[in-house]
Amino acid sequence: MGMTEVAMARPRLRQRLGDLLVSDGLITAAQLTSALADQKRTGERLGRILVARQMISEAQLVRTLARHFGLDSVDLDETIPDFNACRLLRESFARRHNALPIGWDEGRLVVAMANPADVFALDDIRSMTGYEVKPVMAEPTQLAKSVDRVWNSKAEEMMRLATDTAAELEPPEAERGLTSLREAAEDAPVIQFVNELVTRAVHEGASDVHMEPGERELRIRFRIDGVLHDVMTVPRSIRASVVSRLKIMGELNIAERRVPQDGRVTMKLPGGNVDLRLVTLPTTQGECLVIRILDRSGGLLQIEDLGFLPETLTRYRACYRRPWGAVLATGPTGSGKSTTLYATLTELHDPQRNIVTVEDPVEYYMSGIKQMQVNRKAGLTFASALRSIVRSDPDIILVGEIRDAETATIAIEAALTGHVVLSTVHTNDAASTPARLMDMGVEPFLVTSAVTGILAQRLVRRLCDRCKQPYNPPKEELVSSGWTEDLHDAAGRPQFYRAVGCMLCSRSGYRGRFAIHEVMPVTEELTHLILARATSDQVNRLAREQGMITLREDGLCKVAMGQTTFEELLRVVA
Repeated sequence: MGMTEVAMARPRLRQRLGDLLVSDGLITAAQLTSALADQKRTGERLGRILVARQMISEAQLVRTLARHFGLDSVDLDETIPDFNACRLLRESFARRHNALPIGWDEGRLVVAMANPADVFALDDIRSMTGYEVKPVMAEPTQLAKSVDRVWNSKAEEMMRLATDTAAELEPPEAERGLTSLREAAEDAPVIQFVNELVTRAVHEGASDVHMEPGERELRIRFRIDGVLHDVMTVPRSIRASVVSRLKIMGELNIAERRVPQDGRVTMKLPGGNVDLRLVTLPTTQGECLVIRILDRSGGLLQIEDLGFLPETLTRYRACYRRPWGAVLATGPTGSGKSTTLYATLTELHDPQRNIVTVEDPVEYYMSGIKQMQVNRKAGLTFASALRSIVRSDPDIILVGEIRDAETATIAIEAALTGHVVLSTVHTNDAASTPARLMDMGVEPFLVTSAVTGILAQRLVRRLCDRCKQPYNPPKEELVSSGWTEDLHDAAGRPQFYRAVGCMLCSRSGYRGRFAIHEVMPVTEELTHLILARATSDQVNRLAREQGMITLREDGLCKVAMGQTTFEELLRVVA
């Protein structure tokens, strides 16, 4: 957007800033009169006076000013800037004009500004970058913090470090020996690059970092809200040193590149400690590395905060409030199972109970309970830890994951001997979990005697409240998604929305994630089916007849409640 376009926007706007604030109910007419008197006396801007008097917040001022100028506004505390866009301006210019490029919109460079009426700054940005400019309003304090994050967090430095390190690492990585590779991995620039990469991933809310080698470069991607985003590409020649640095941190064998390896490390960051799980994969282009980020600083949620439908929560509570038995949470990696089990533990926590957990790793720390972390090198596995826990007079046991026959058998036997056992299993849905346990070698009569309930869940992206748009879906879309009139009672009055996209949600239309659930209590009728080794389809059919709301049905209810979309639900649930 050039000077002429911005200048032409003003005459179309009839209401003054003060009138807009009054009409929105943010201030009274008397407050406006008083503030205008101060403005006349001091020459200060009206908005600054109102903020200084604490009559309105800075965020309210920015949103109203955006309407005044006919522009969008952006919350920079919630927006992830595109660092390729940021680098189009010099740091000195960004600080002087309190302006920061944060992305693109239909070929135009989106620039967050405290004063988007500064047509000279806008023309300078257009000249320097070569792009047409779309200005958006942002809070001055947020802008200053974002500029600090971009340059002080060394986003530019990361690229410079990558380039400089690549130039220093000669000969090519294929020709370097183990000693020189270790020396390169312990070079200050490599260490700094890795530290900055992890810090940025945590700051942007990434759950995983993917480092993927190509023919000429190393591609780095972050998984945010379940979706992978390209972050940067760096010279391929630093791949070996960066991967070796992470291997050293995770105590992996840097000389072994032919087979997968996994490890973990705890990093201390300014906001607290984070656990990193490291997995290496040998590919045709070289060694790929994936980092799973587990943020220990995240607070524990209450069971009511997990988004259960009322009927589903009642069924789930009936499972874990029994004096004994196993409650299993199922779903793929990263579907929020541990969060749900910890919320369950929070509700069950009582000083009169002895609660012991064994995890890999400990994801949340809870006071008043005993938590153990698996250490395979020392011989502490899920099975060996669980065997000792059962002998230590527990009331409630949380097992991070049932992944083998020995762990499954001990957990089931513990549930049969008066303990409440909470654990996770990797299955697609609740109905297929009994068969999975039997495949591990657990006898059917033990499964039906010990398991009181099974919870399956997935995470879906939540619609951005700022830009979601109501609409009436055509009948064909409702039918293809599985929507039926029977779901009206669970969903209430349906109101469907579509994802649009704005600067607040980085044009994705979604912000954050929430869980969809299905809960299958193991009833007497289901027990007979499981003992007869019925198929998971038969088990699922009977569970639905007994009132189970499936994952898809739960998701459809939340689509009708305006929380997500049909497209997002079908992306996650078949």
